[in-house]
Amino acid sequence: MLVSIYTLGCKVNTYESNVILEQFKKAGYEQTTLNADVAVINTCTVTNTASKKSIKMIHQAIRKNPNAVIVVCGCMSQVAKEEVQNIDGVHIVIGNYGKSMIPKLVAEYLKEHKPIIDIRSLEQKEFECMRLENFNRTRAFIKIQDGCENFCSYCIIPYARGHVRSKKKSEILEEAKNLIANGHHEIVLTGIHTGHYGSDLKNENFASLLRDLLTLKGLERLRISSIEMNEITDEVIELMKNHSILVDHMHIPLQSGCDKILKLMNRKYDLKEFEQKLNDIRAVRPEISITTDVIVGFPNETESDFQETIRTVKKFKFSKIHVFPYSRRKGTVADSMDDQVDERIKKERTKKLIAISEQLEHDYWKLFLNRTVEVIPEVYKNENLIGHTGNYLLVKIPTQDDKLLHQTVMVKLIDMEGIYMIGKLV
Repeated sequence: MLVSIYTLGCKVNTYESNVILEQFKKAGYEQTTLNADVAVINTCTVTNTASKKSIKMIHQAIRKNPNAVIVVCGCMSQVAKEEVQNIDGVHIVIGNYGKSMIPKLVAEYLKEHKPIIDIRSLEQKEFECMRLENFNRTRAFIKIQDGCENFCSYCIIPYARGHVRSKKKSEILEEAKNLIANGHHEIVLTGIHTGHYGSDLKNENFASLLRDLLTLKGLERLRISSIEMNEITDEVIELMKNHSILVDHMHIPLQSGCDKILKLMNRKYDLKEFEQKLNDIRAVRPEISITTDVIVGFPNETESDFQETIRTVKKFKFSKIHVFPYSRRKGTVADSMDDQVDERIKKERTKKLIAISEQLEHDYWKLFLNRTVEVIPEVYKNENLIGHTGNYLLVKIPTQDDKLLHQTVMVKLIDMEGIYMIGKLV
């Protein structure tokens, strides 16, 4: 039996898809990209564009696998059940609860040949524990929590993922130990609201989880996929000061560089607080790479507001900005706001901010030219090892020695070329 997995959206979906694939393999399936017996589409709905991509991917999976059992799961099916189940050729629809049961649901469908629609409310659900044994790469994700209760005015995710619920620390530590034993040098902690880990558990928080993970033998890097500014506590910063295993990179979403827009977005900070947090982090990690997300064209954003955002991101010296044009999302507060920004203006602002991001990124790269750094190569392609530094510089290393794949190597950074820094083995 053959299975195909299609994944859209965030690192949490990537993790969950890998767990689903691992479970199918344990049931005797082999992975394929064409003519599968089962095709699973793990959807995203964070924006209208993401929903359209999910629908497109479902139709594509049906065409590529005409005789397959088609399973659709994830955020889009959680909030748009009818739209998904009405697609001709879809046999099983679940939301964001029950992904660990997909192989059993497929077995049930193959026995009964009756459509299965199982979208459950997430309000009273506990964390659905999933465990990954092998990520098949140097870097492995661990999903530590699910859900979000921030209710930013533009975001559908609290409705698609439910309330905050955390994985037991003992299970996270055991999963991490097994991944390290299987050759993974780097662990990436991921979740929908990662830094809110432990808020639903007794005597646990994100800092205490970090502290215990940092004691694991064989772990070379510990990375946080994304964390909100107000979740970076003094205790987290103290751990960063004292433990080099915590990498020199953090992704901290800003979303807007204008206080007026931050308030309309229902973000839980202002620019003064954000800047102070950056200063606190850089006091212990002066050359840390801090990347961010910014939404442009949010309702009521004037040209003056956008120019303030440009001044802010330059002042904060981000090393990269993920730029998103605001996308209206039915069911959110922002969708019903007045003064929606014209699509043409959104595109213009997006283009301008991406250009600024590219300049900021190159400025950051230049700090490391002619320095020797640690790189863990993840792929070998065209006689080049390609991998990341701890601060997430993507490095290409010309060599014919593919035996260094997945091994920590010392590299002198000698040039910049496109998306890569060029390294020479020391």
